[in-house]
Order: sequence, then structure tokens, then C-alpha cells
Amino acid sequence: MGVFWTPSTIDLAMFNASDTINGGDVAWILTASSMVLFMTPGLSFFYGGMVGKKNVISTMLQSFICLGVVTLLWVTVAFSLAFGEPVGVNLTEGFYSFFGNPGTFTFMDNVGLLPHKQLAPTIPFLLFALFQMKFAVITPAIITGSFAERVRFISFLLFICLFTIFIYAPLCHWVWYPTGFLGSYFGVKDFAGGTVVHMSAGFAALAGVLVLGKRKNANHIPTNIPFVLLGTGMLWFGWFGFNAGSALAANGTAAMAFATTTTASAAAMLAWLFFDKLNGRKASALGACVGAVVGLVAITPAAGYVSIPESMFFGFSTAIVSNLVLYAPFMKKIDDTLDVFACHGVGGIMGMILTAIFAHGENASLLHGGWLVFAHHLTALVVVSVFTFFGALVLFKLTNAIIPLRVSAESEQKGLDLSQHGESLEQIKNEPLGIANLMK
Repeated sequence: MGVFWTPSTIDLAMFNASDTINGGDVAWILTASSMVLFMTPGLSFFYGGMVGKKNVISTMLQSFICLGVVTLLWVTVAFSLAFGEPVGVNLTEGFYSFFGNPGTFTFMDNVGLLPHKQLAPTIPFLLFALFQMKFAVITPAIITGSFAERVRFISFLLFICLFTIFIYAPLCHWVWYPTGFLGSYFGVKDFAGGTVVHMSAGFAALAGVLVLGKRKNANHIPTNIPFVLLGTGMLWFGWFGFNAGSALAANGTAAMAFATTTTASAAAMLAWLFFDKLNGRKASALGACVGAVVGLVAITPAAGYVSIPESMFFGFSTAIVSNLVLYAPFMKKIDDTLDVFACHGVGGIMGMILTAIFAHGENASLLHGGWLVFAHHLTALVVVSVFTFFGALVLFKLTNAIIPLRVSAESEQKGLDLSQHGESLEQIKNEPLGIANLMK
């Protein structure tokens, strides 16, 4: 065994000729990339409608700002860390890597328009990089729901930079790069990000809640349920790009992922509502929205690997487990504002386990002769959970040491909209700006 560091030069042998580009695949991934970007504003509405009226703008901005911050991080260093030339170890059975050389694609000047033979053989490598960027953008945005209504905005910006560089990009490499150790050694299957996106966000959210502590007033009334419904619809629409786009081609796998995505979400939405009724709660619009999103999370790692009936089971079973966790006594002891861990963390865990049980293919899962794959998935689940939770815990504490994470009690009472941004819903309502104001 020996440590192996690859040089920063680009090996042109890794790329196909330009005539291998498939126009249909390019058109679909351009569309899918746009749909995944659309998910971040969708998440903004989804979260913004759930919080109290003093924190709607701040909560929505915390998601929306990721489009700016993570985009620039991605093109400068994070894409290289995720998909650059691999840094890892040579073992007797092969080479396994842990992250990419951060200098490989600095500013993405040398990404190019040729297709990468292993990563995306029929589309320009630049398009692959931009598609993956949208996943990197929404992951820290998901975390924001856990500490909404009490986090300092500038501290949050620092944290998402650290999270993207030190947690998301390496984990992305572990799972999706051809020599990444979770994918190549453990055989982890993650079709579209159940592990990379949702588990990492869920466990980071849990760490953030523990570091920031509870809100002074944790009992708020959601400001705008129609916002939540709108956000859910935008997320559901964008998730087709998220999952079906991860086929990286306009083919049958993309079509199956498209189908399993919507059936899993439909099953989860209904299961959530009926389970709420069985437990004496009303069948609420908020519950329907949360259930639908849980189903989308659950099917994400398996979207292209399972059948439609199996996807319905993914949604149904995960909705029940997530609902149980959300209302569990131990969850009441912490203040996960918008239940990010119960929805995304638990949904990602369930998706990873169920993928290891149901994924089609010879020796691909427990039901198809792959008992070792199932065991490896469980091991990888522990690895990812520990890495993302404790890694995020360290980053939250580091951020807090540099710039305190929590706003003052006075700012929290005033609301983050005014205390952090000098804006409020009342201001927008009573003092119209721009053209509308000029036309008075």
C-alpha cells in the first residue's frame, strides 16, 4: 500500500472525441440542470411559508443565497475536490480515492467541451460540471431549515463555504467518482444523491441544532401555507431533473427514474396524511407537503434502480418512519425548526437501506443475491453518518469561534428579517418599492 497523489495536468485520454456528443442527451441535461436550479427557489418558498412572519424573508434568503455562494465555490475549487484527479491510496486490489486534487479545474478553465469517458460520455464535460453544481447548491440550502429563526446571516455564509469544501465535495467524490472509496470499494449505490445530498444535509442539520440551541419561542404559527404548497410543487417539478437527469442521458433509465420519482412521492404524501389521521391529527396541507418531499428524498438514491411498485413502497414506508421520528419524544428535546433531520436525514437513511435491499441487477442488492452489498451499504451508512455529523459539528464550532452563529436575544425577538436584513413583510406591504411606487 502506498499513498498516491496525481499531478494537476489533464489526461486527454480520459475524454471522448467531440463527435461522440449526443444532441438529445445534451438537450435533456441542459433542461434537467435548469430544473434542479429551480428547486432552490422552491425550497425557499417551502421553508419560508413554514416560519413565523418575522422570519420569512431571512429564511427564504438563506436558501436563495446558496445560488451565489456555492456557484462561485464550485467553479473555483469545489468541483476539483469532487471530480478532479483523484488523491487516494493504492491497495493490492486497486486504487481508492478520497478527494480530487483541488488544482485540477481551478476556475474550470480547462474543463472543456469534450465528453469525459467515465463521468459523462455523451455530453460536454462542462455541462456535467454545471449539472453537478446544482446539487452542491441545494445541499447547504436544505440545512437552513433546521436553525431557521436564530442564525446570524454572516456566520451562515461562512459555514456553507466550509461545508461545501470540507464535507459535500469529498463525500461527492467518495460516492460518485469512479475510484471514490464508497462507490468503488463498498459498492454504494446512490443514483441521484440520497447519501451525498440528503444524508449529509440531515446530519449537518442535527449538528447545527445542537450547537445553536433552542429558540426562545419555538411555538410559532406558519405564516403562509400557500407558500409551502407552491414550494412543494416547485420541488416536485425540479426533482424530475434531479433524479431523471442523473441518468446523464435521454434514455430508458431516465424515463424509469422519472416515473419512480413521482410514484414514490405520491405514495408518501398519502401515507403521511392517513398516518396522521390514524394518530388523531388532521389531514393538513402542511402534512401533505412534508410527506411528498419525504417520498422524493426516499426514492432519490434508487430512482433508476427499482420498479414503480417498489418505488411506491419506498415512499409509503419512509413516510411512516419519518413521521414516527418527527413526533418522537427525543426530537422534542431539540429544536429542529423545520424538521430537516426527520425528513431529509431519515429519508436519506431509509433510501440508502431500501436501495441496498431492492436495487435491480445481479448481486446488486439483498433481494438479488447481493448480501455483501447490503452489508457494505450498512457499513457505509455508519461512515457517512459519522463523517457528516461530526464533520459539521466541528465546522459549526469553528464558525462560531470566528463569528458567533446565534443572533442576540433582542435580534431574535425582533425577528431576523428586520435585525439581519432591515426588511419585513409589513414593509413590503405598506411601502411598495420600484415601479409600483413611482406609479402612485
